[in-house]
Order: sequence, then C-alpha cells, then structure tokens
Amino acid sequence: MAVQHIVLCLLCISPFANALYKQWIPDTNFENTTNWDKGSVPCGNDRVMFLADRKVSVYVETAHAITGMNLPMDGEFILASGAGFSVRDGGDPDCGSGVMAQFKDCESLKWFDPSLWVAAATIDYLHGGTYQFSVHEESVPCRFDDVIFREATSFRVDVSPNGDVPVKSVSVFGKKFISSSEFSQFLSSNSGKLQFHGSSSLSIGGPGCDDITGCVCGNSVNRDKICANVKCESLDCKTPLHPVGHCCDVCGAIVNVKFSLNFNFESYRQRLQHLFLSLHKYDSIKLAMSKVSKDQKLLGLFPFGVSQEIQVLLLDQKTGQETGKLAEVLARDIMKDIQNHGSNLGISSAEFQASSEASGNRAGVAAGAVLGSLVVVGLLVVFVILYRRGVVKIPRIPSIPSFSKWKNSSEVGELGGPLDHGFDNPMFDKPTMMPEEPGLYGTITKNSIAMTQSGVYFINPVYDESDLNA
Repeated sequence: MAVQHIVLCLLCISPFANALYKQWIPDTNFENTTNWDKGSVPCGNDRVMFLADRKVSVYVETAHAITGMNLPMDGEFILASGAGFSVRDGGDPDCGSGVMAQFKDCESLKWFDPSLWVAAATIDYLHGGTYQFSVHEESVPCRFDDVIFREATSFRVDVSPNGDVPVKSVSVFGKKFISSSEFSQFLSSNSGKLQFHGSSSLSIGGPGCDDITGCVCGNSVNRDKICANVKCESLDCKTPLHPVGHCCDVCGAIVNVKFSLNFNFESYRQRLQHLFLSLHKYDSIKLAMSKVSKDQKLLGLFPFGVSQEIQVLLLDQKTGQETGKLAEVLARDIMKDIQNHGSNLGISSAEFQASSEASGNRAGVAAGAVLGSLVVVGLLVVFVILYRRGVVKIPRIPSIPSFSKWKNSSEVGELGGPLDHGFDNPMFDKPTMMPEEPGLYGTITKNSIAMTQSGVYFINPVYDESDLNA
C-alpha cells in the first residue's frame, strides 16, 4: 500500500518539470524589526530618520506614534487600511527614554544574491514554508520560473549589472505580470521605480519548462554575477566536489544520472523525497536536483560536444571527520535503487562521486576507461581510412645511413677527396684475382726458400735460378 500511495502521489504531480516559484525574502516594511538599526520598531518616544539621499518604498501595516521623522528626498509610504502616523511629545511609558531610530540602507540588496531567494514546487509549499534547496545558479530565478514578491510588502531590489533577465512571470502586490509590455507600465510608475532599480531589465512572458525530463536553468551566463555575492566556507573533507551550477566546492556526494526520453524529472525528485529523505536517518541531508549541461571531452582534454544529465547533489550537516559520509551512504542507496528500478524510471545509467576518502564509483571509472579506449580505437580506424583514401599523408622519415656507407666514409681523405692507394701489384694479389698461368704458383711455392753459401734467400719467381749462378 505504501508503494501504491507513492505512485499515486507521483501521478498527481504536474508532468512538466523543474519550473519553480521563487520568492524574494527581504522587504522594506516599517514593522520589520530587521529594517531598523536598533533592532526594534520605533515607538512613541522615538524619532524616525530615513537617509536623505536614499530612495525607498515603505509599506506601513498599522498606526504608529512617534516624536518626529526625517524623510528621504525620494520615497513613499504605502499605507494599509487603518495605518498611519501620529506625532506625540513623549510620554509613552512603554517606550523608554526615546532614541533616534534609523531605517537601514537597502540599496545593496541584489537580484543575483542566492541567499535572498526561497524556492518551492507549488504556491502551497511556498506559503507553508516547504522550500527546495538548489545550487547557487538555480537559487536565483531561472528563465522558466515564476517570481513572487509577497503581498502586503514593499521592497527594493537591484537588478544589475547590464543584461536581460528572463523569467516566466512576476507578481507584485498580488498582481501577476505575464508580459514585458504590461510589466513595463508598472516599472514606469512611482512604486515601480522605487522598488526595482539597476541597469538590467526583466524580460517576462517566457514559455516556462515544457520538457518532462527537465530544463536547464540557463543562469550559467550570470555565474559571475551570482558567485560575486557568495562567500564560500572552509571545508573539512579531503577531496571536495565541484557541483555544476554551484559557486563553492562542497563535502558530500553527487549522483550523475543519464536518462532517456521517458524520464520524468519531477516524479523522480518526489521519489527521492519519499523513499529516502523522509527517513529519520537522512533528516540532515539537503538534496538539490537539477538538469545540467556538461562539456564532453576527448580523453578528458579536447571538447567535442555537450551532453545533458541529471545532477543530484547531496549535502549533510556533519562536521569534522564525519562530514560528507552520510551523504555518501545516501548516494549508495540511490545507486542501488537505480540498479533495481532504473529501467522503469527512464534512467539508462548512473555514477556517483563522494568527498570521503574512499570516494567515487569504480564501475563508473572503469566504464570511463573502456569508453576512452573505444574512442582511441575509433580514431585509429578513422585515421587508417583517411590514409588509404589519400586524405591524410604520412611524411617521409629520413633513412638511416647503412653500415657500408659508414665504412666507405673512411675512404675519404683529409681534404674531402678519395685516398690514393697507388697501383695494384699483381704479384701480391690473391690467386683468384690473377689470370691462370700454368706453374706460376704451383712449383714456386714448394721451393720458395733456398740455402746457399752466402746465406738464406727468397726465390724471385721472375728470374730463373740459373741466372743467379751465372
């Protein structure tokens, strides 16, 4: 029954994926204690001061008594029913001796600050405080998100620097704007000028996300603007991870999911929520799921294309040596679920990384090595085909001189010419080199040495012995 209940819940979810409602957090309400330098709302014995050179729109919900007020050069009060101010000359026993209460400067509140937004899948979740955790780039409104500024609030947001900021819709004071032309009329009003400022413009009326497998946020073009407002903390893990779309390295785990056309982004997000994050042991886990684009690199070096996959970022609240370990446990549980049910969920493959000492998925690493080998073999095949067709030519390698040439080089004289060997003496050449003369070598070799009274001598075959005795 529990599994059936989960399936029914998943079917009730809109099939169109990760389009969220993003709500701006700060306000410039008079009753908000965080807007005052003293940390409290001014009372009857206090004097109120607004910076003269600052523009501000202030929503006032109730009636207030004060001793005086310094107003800005350009500003407005938006009064709710029954709201207003009255001047009292002290005498409020519950207010103390009275102070100068200054309204804080709100010029520094920026659209591209991820910490100033909350996100939810539905309006009900947004009102109920059921928020979704996201990577930094997706914490800021994406092009297919609905942007909401709370009703009965005033605000001031800096939409800078230069550029077009696309969103699906914007709601201000309970009114929803779904086109840029309609919203531009509001921006030309006094409230619009005071609440939105900066050099960028909001482009409204996008189609939203109509891809069941999810949509890429598109805020990577604003990464520098977003990360300029993020301060990264020091990490305790030895091998931090680098999530796509996040400004900081993290300790935790990342599951990368490759999907098919029947994958349902929002259904899978809900599956992870019901099967795992609802368990008590995973109470401290934060999960950010997003569709991301990744550059494909040949042998990890040469980019040759872009692919899309689902990134599941898991962060736990552990510190010290335990940081990231619970996230790795959850990553392994998710991998087991994918192994058992991935084909039914539209998941073709998955791998994970973890920041703990024994991090990573060896199967994924092995698969990467196999893929790299196949790519190398494929390149060799292509090279051979191109070589046979004459498209690619191999340059000639200079031949190495043979031993005989080295030997002949010794026959070169000091001045570069050939050495002078004189003339050939046929008398001392080998017999095979001489013409055949009967008896030239046969009889002489037997009596080549003779003994006489004068001593030992060698016989010269050219002369006859009788000539010697003449």
